[in-house]
Amino acid sequence: MKLHELRPAPGSRKERTRVGRGIAAGKGKTAGRGTKGQRSRAGASIPAWFEGGQTPLHIRIPKLRGFKRFGRIEFQVVNVGRISEYAASGRFGIGTGGGEGAGAGRAGDPVTIHVEMLRSAGLVGSDRRPVKVLGAGDVSQALLVTADAFTRSARQKIEAAGGFVQLLAPQEAALAAPVDGTPAGVTSDGGTPAAGTSADLTPGDASDDAPPDVPARRSRRSAPPASDPAGG
Repeated sequence: MKLHELRPAPGSRKERTRVGRGIAAGKGKTAGRGTKGQRSRAGASIPAWFEGGQTPLHIRIPKLRGFKRFGRIEFQVVNVGRISEYAASGRFGIGTGGGEGAGAGRAGDPVTIHVEMLRSAGLVGSDRRPVKVLGAGDVSQALLVTADAFTRSARQKIEAAGGFVQLLAPQEAALAAPVDGTPAGVTSDGGTPAAGTSADLTPGDASDDAPPDVPARRSRRSAPPASDPAGG
C-alpha cells in the first residue's frame, strides 16, 4: 500500500450538501427550505414551545392562582363523630363500658383512641402521615384521643363529653433530641446531672478553675491617657 492509496473507511465520512448552486445540482434556488414562510428565511430561530402566535399551552392551562407552600404538612383527617360512632359500636376492639381489649379500663374511664387504632379501623390510611381530628359530628361518650393536631371545635366537643385530647410530640422536638435518645437535662444512666457540672451553671456563673478576668481591650478611638505633668 502506498500513501496515495489511503482512504477513509467506507461510510465514515459524508460529504457536505452544497445548496444554492443551481437547479441542476438538486438543491438550487430555495435550497431545500420550501417556498417562503418563516422557516425559509435566514436567521429563523423558533423555540420548541412556540405555537405560531396563539396562546401557548403553558399560559392557557394554569389559570389557578396561588402556590403550594414548600414543606407543608399534609394531614390525614378524621371527624370526631366517626370516632365516637366507631367507639360506641366496638369497632376499635373495645367497649363503652371498659371491657377487654386495647384501651379498656375501669367503667366510666375515657376510651383511649390512638393513631394505630384509627388505621386498623380504616378511618385513616397510613400510620406514617400525621393525623388531624376535625369537629364534624357529635361525641356521645368520654374519649381520650391521641393525634397530631385537633381543630378547636373537635377539642371542645371531646372535652365537653368528659374526654381529653393528647397531642403527639412534634417532629421538630424529635429532631432536636440527642442522638442517643437521652432527653435534655438527663444523663445517659437516667439521672440528673451532678451538682457543679456545666448543666446547672447559669450564664454568668464561673467555675473555680476559670481563668482570671482579662481587662477589655481599649478602643482605638478612645482618648489617650493623660500625661503625668511631673514626669514631663
